[in-house]
Amino acid sequence: MTQTLSDYTPAKIWTWDKESGGRFANINRPISGATHDKDRSVGEHPMQLYSLGTPNGVKVTIMLEELLAAGHSGAEYDAWLINIGEGDQFSSGFVEANPNSKIPALMDHSEDPHVRVFESGAILTYLAEKFGMFFPTERAARAECLSWLFWQMGSAPYLGGGFGHFYAYAPMKIEYAIDRFAMEVKRQMDVLDKQLAKHEFIAGPDLTIADLAIYPWYGALARGILYSSEEFLQVKDYTHVMRWAKQLGARPAFQRGQLVNRTWDDKGLPERHNASDFDKE
Repeated sequence: MTQTLSDYTPAKIWTWDKESGGRFANINRPISGATHDKDRSVGEHPMQLYSLGTPNGVKVTIMLEELLAAGHSGAEYDAWLINIGEGDQFSSGFVEANPNSKIPALMDHSEDPHVRVFESGAILTYLAEKFGMFFPTERAARAECLSWLFWQMGSAPYLGGGFGHFYAYAPMKIEYAIDRFAMEVKRQMDVLDKQLAKHEFIAGPDLTIADLAIYPWYGALARGILYSSEEFLQVKDYTHVMRWAKQLGARPAFQRGQLVNRTWDDKGLPERHNASDFDKE
């Protein structure tokens, strides 16, 4: 049944209504910068991560756990929880690490001066170059990897901010918005499915940062843990994506990475400061 058009007509000049943001009204605003002073916490390890266990945050913790599993001790890290519901991302310390006030943000304390990196794709690329892993060196292979990495960065907003918001979080169900973004998400899944029909991993025969970026979004969708939408989107039809998601999900580093900064159940680690943290009950 098609909804009737509303009587809404955009005003000549948009003004911010703090009450109109639905579930996320308290974390979104049309201005940048800090709202309060608070220093960043700093641990003892080379990498200081400030994040939350959302798909974008999981990209980085999976990467760090894979690097540690490969023997790169320089990737040892402290993962500090940034509670976006409480406004931690607007503290002066976090804004210094990421002026965009979005998780994740990484500070590399092994460099002098310390290096800040924000945006999940930039962090993956930085770590891959620093440690020489998950990033092809041959020009054509690197271009393929980067193409898929940037594909994820451009596509995921349709999945998260578009489909996920209107399907799961918006204060009202808007048929047009859900149909528009569901169509695009299914097209994206079809793109991935056809690519994975030809290759074991996203960018070819080897695991790369493209897989690490795409898995927390589209792998989670395939595994039925994103927006409870697996039936609505019929994700099981994308058999090659399902194979890939299951394969990556079986890797111990992926399993550990998905626990870090996870707060919505009792399975996760709100913060991770040592490998032994995973052994604690």
